[in-house]
Amino acid sequence: MTTDAPAGPRRSDATKAAILEAARERFAADGYERATIRAIARDAGIDPSMVMRYYGNKEGLFAAASELDLRLPDVGALPDKHIGAVLVTHFLDRWEGDDVLTAMLRVGVTNPAGAERMRAVLGEQLGPIAAGLCPDPADAPRRAALASSQILGMALARYVLKFPPAVEMTREEVVAWLAPTVQRYLTAETP
Repeated sequence: MTTDAPAGPRRSDATKAAILEAARERFAADGYERATIRAIARDAGIDPSMVMRYYGNKEGLFAAASELDLRLPDVGALPDKHIGAVLVTHFLDRWEGDDVLTAMLRVGVTNPAGAERMRAVLGEQLGPIAAGLCPDPADAPRRAALASSQILGMALARYVLKFPPAVEMTREEVVAWLAPTVQRYLTAETP
């Protein structure tokens, strides 16, 4: 009688995870254009052919490395007056705790594939929130774009360009300034 040991993580899963971690770090440090398959493979401690085997090309690797769930909070049960503050606070938490978002923003402003990826992530994840909150669900894409402009603008100023006034603001100040605008974009009647 043989006893099969429980299957642990497959070696290929560990290799893919190492590649994605190295790719995220390299894209964050170098941007999309300067990051190379060779450098990513070197960082992951593998042969470049393995990167190509799993992801096909640099674009495929970037798409996989930039796959992310924003883990947006459920704001549907909140009173309208709190929605902006909850969303802005959530995004501050994410920007400050996740280098992938900063990397995506850097790549998004310099590369068409990165810009498309940012549009897709925000559209797919913030769009449904806007549709559930705004008075006219047909207007949700525009409202999600407006809310994104506020959130991305602050992220660019604070975490990428590091404008001193934006960096020096406390979290509470950032929330106090941005939350009313984000809330208005998502919940107010169309002007």
